[in-house]
Amino acid sequence: MSQELVAIIEQIEREKGIKKEVLLEAVQSALVSAARKVLDAEQEDNITVEIDPKNGRIKAFRDGKEIDSIDFGRIAASTARQVIIQKIREAEKEVIFSEFNGRVGEIVSGTVYRFEKGNIIVDLLGKAEGILPKREQSSREEFKQGQRIRAYVVEVRKETKGPQIILSRAHPNMVKKFFELEVPEIFDGIVEMKSIARQAGERTKIAVWSKNDKVDSVGACVGMRGNRVRNIVNELGGEKIDIVRYNEDIREYIKAALSPAKISEIKLDKENLKAQVIVDDDQLSLAIGKHGQNVRLASKLIGWELDIRTKSSLLEGENKAAGETSAPEAAETVFSQVQAGDGAPEEEEGAGLKSLPGAGEKTVAVLKEAGFNSLSDIAGAAIEDLVKVKGIGEKKAEKLITEAKGLLNK
Repeated sequence: MSQELVAIIEQIEREKGIKKEVLLEAVQSALVSAARKVLDAEQEDNITVEIDPKNGRIKAFRDGKEIDSIDFGRIAASTARQVIIQKIREAEKEVIFSEFNGRVGEIVSGTVYRFEKGNIIVDLLGKAEGILPKREQSSREEFKQGQRIRAYVVEVRKETKGPQIILSRAHPNMVKKFFELEVPEIFDGIVEMKSIARQAGERTKIAVWSKNDKVDSVGACVGMRGNRVRNIVNELGGEKIDIVRYNEDIREYIKAALSPAKISEIKLDKENLKAQVIVDDDQLSLAIGKHGQNVRLASKLIGWELDIRTKSSLLEGENKAAGETSAPEAAETVFSQVQAGDGAPEEEEGAGLKSLPGAGEKTVAVLKEAGFNSLSDIAGAAIEDLVKVKGIGEKKAEKLITEAKGLLNK
């Protein structure tokens, strides 16, 4: 065992990168425990073990006297083998952790290995297993066992069984990484992605800006005949992608973010990062989007709260106010409310979230936390979207949508 032990340790040092001294120390420590059991040593007995690093010879001592035990020799060989195997496993786990921890925020490739309670276990090219939790999956995609898959590395955790690699197909940065891989101008830093907002499986909006006046930021991302963006759309299972030109003029930025809707007027509350967006009646559905998707993503993209209103609804409000004040005074009041930070006269006219019947402070808070910041968001939402919000059932969701639509049409 002596020469064999040294040969094995030296081979492991070469192949696994585990230092010889570390292995010898681990084996030595384990042998002390083994010797105590074999020799039935008392707690006060001083048991020590020495391993010659050159020839691998093992000696055990009790109170400074060498122990000659056949049983110890046999158990020493078994213990050394177990410790070495354990150290190899620990080293391999550490190598895997270090490799993938360094790849957090990157795209990795693998194969769908199996399914566990809605989660997808991914074989990462035989090196490790990653987990794609249900919450990190796109609603549009379905995978089969053995299918090739690319995913975004969210985090790597150290677990008892080994590193746990958390993957995502729903993270906004996954789309960003695909653009970096597909568009050389982004990879080289000529075109910069200023912001991104995503509803996985449905739609993504990205804002891009070019550092070089000769390079069209949107054109670079779209590619010749749309090839570049089409490749990314195909990778995402058909998810729609809106590429918006970033603009430091917030009004122009809002118009671009709400495309394809045509915007008539925008009133800004810069202090509270709110904007009242006025559109023609026939543009309301385009501005809000399916289930409020367009306005919600545009709001996330620019970082402002957007309230979509039609000209007719504002005109009715002004006419109503004209019963008490003159038309110019009413208009001035509306504008001053926006400037003061109310975002729009909705609180006065019953168009804010707080004006919804049955929507108390807690309900308003959870709605805003879920991304429903205005009546437009509620009116354009589907019942199944609202029931996902904590404390809102199907009946309450239906009532909120009906009430929001009624207030917007006043």
